Amino acid sequence: MKQEELLDTVLAQADALRAMLAASARALQDFSRRLELILSQDHKKIAVRDTAFAEDFSSFCVSLRQDTDAKLDYWQQARTQLRSGTGKEGYALALGVKSFVSRAKTLSRACDELTTAYDYFNRFYKNYTLTKLPVWLLTSCCDDLSNLTGKILFLSRELAKKTEKIRGY
Repeated sequence: MKQEELLDTVLAQADALRAMLAASARALQDFSRRLELILSQDHKKIAVRDTAFAEDFSSFCVSLRQDTDAKLDYWQQARTQLRSGTGKEGYALALGVKSFVSRAKTLSRACDELTTAYDYFNRFYKNYTLTKLPVWLLTSCCDDLSNLTGKILFLSRELAKKTEKIRGY
C-alpha cells in the first residue's frame, strides 16, 4: 500500500475513532445522569425505578472494551507502517499530513470530553453501593484511549515535521 493510500485510510480511521469517543462520552454522560437519579432515589428511600442500569452499564463497558481493543490493534499497525514510509513522497503527502494533524487535534479534544465525562461519572459512582459495576473496565478503556490519542497526536506531529523537512521548510 502506498503512503498516500495509507494516509487516506488513517484519516478515515481517525474520524471513526473520534466518532466512537464522542458517542462513548455521550453515553457516559447519560449513565451519569441515570446514576445521579438512582442515588437521589436511594437517598430519599424511594424504590429505584431504573432497574436496568447495572446491566446497561456492564454491556456498555464490554462493548467499549471490544471497540477499544480493535482500535488499539489497528493503530499499532498503522503507526508502524506510517513510520516506515519511504520519505520520498513528502510533496504528495503534505496536504494529507496537515489534515492528519488537524484530525489528531480534534481526536484529542474528543478524548478530553470522554475523560471529563468519566470524571463526572466517578463523582457519583463513589457513593453508589447498590450493585457492583465494572468501573475498572471503564477505567482501563479510558486510560487506553487516552494513551492511544496521545500517540496519534505525537505521530501526526512527527509526520508533519518529517514532511516539512523533506519539502525544505
